[in-house]
Amino acid sequence: MEWRGRRQSDNVEDRRGASAGGSLGRGGFRIPIGGGGRRGGGIGIGGIVLILIISWILGINPLTLLSGGDIGLDGSGTQQQTTRAPANDDTTAFVRTVLAETEDTWNGIFQANGQNYQEPSLVLFSGQVSSACGFASSATGPFYCPTDRKVYLDTEFFGELEQRFDAAGDFAEAYVVAHEVGHHVQNLLGILPRFNQARQRMSETEANQMSVRVELQADCFAGVWGKFTEQRGILERGDLEEALNAAQQIGDDTLQKRSQGYVVPESFNHGTSEQRMRWFKRGFDTGDMKACDTFSGDV
Repeated sequence: MEWRGRRQSDNVEDRRGASAGGSLGRGGFRIPIGGGGRRGGGIGIGGIVLILIISWILGINPLTLLSGGDIGLDGSGTQQQTTRAPANDDTTAFVRTVLAETEDTWNGIFQANGQNYQEPSLVLFSGQVSSACGFASSATGPFYCPTDRKVYLDTEFFGELEQRFDAAGDFAEAYVVAHEVGHHVQNLLGILPRFNQARQRMSETEANQMSVRVELQADCFAGVWGKFTEQRGILERGDLEEALNAAQQIGDDTLQKRSQGYVVPESFNHGTSEQRMRWFKRGFDTGDMKACDTFSGDV
């Protein structure tokens, strides 16, 4: 992927080095990576006493500390995280470039349909991060939060994508970003709000089945973006295969076979490897978001 020397997006927040804790709520949409993070231990009596003393000295509500909230510089219980200008390392420059390419693609598509595309922000973090959908750790993988309209990415995931999932390549990494931006497109189109509302009335199995359709559409939207990058002459030989391999490696069936040796189809919530590859390829082949209707018929 010939990404160097191209425009880089300004819609990037760098929170690497900031601290957070807790877990991601159900509102987030993420790339599945299998496994889970470690759970922290409880707070002992001595810790509670210490928190009460600190709260009294600072004049804040002790429940803020007990619930894991950050203390701002003004002494309030408001959660604050340091955001700095993105670094100039290759990985950051790559992410900013890919995000810019998604902006150009979706701005053009939305304008062609008489609509305005509202660009998302992308948050770089390390270890843990706080979002409007809750707290998340690196173990969550990249995710999109529809509440604050931001994509969250720990760039260490790219190394994991290569080493753990055997899905190396810059276009494989770009596919991950484009998939999460695909969720943002769904959010703007009203698809995610309708899904979040409907799944409150669904059983777990029904919600999983609908989630698969949502995720496959995001894959298809990522493929649409891929088509436009090809038309701009950015892709190199083998790039498409990199993205398809990444889609294959993070299919629900492949992840379950890798982690537990067998599959449980009713628990799938992102789609099989075959489905993810097929829908990305459909978006790539057509370049038409109308071809990404995963909600009609079989997927």
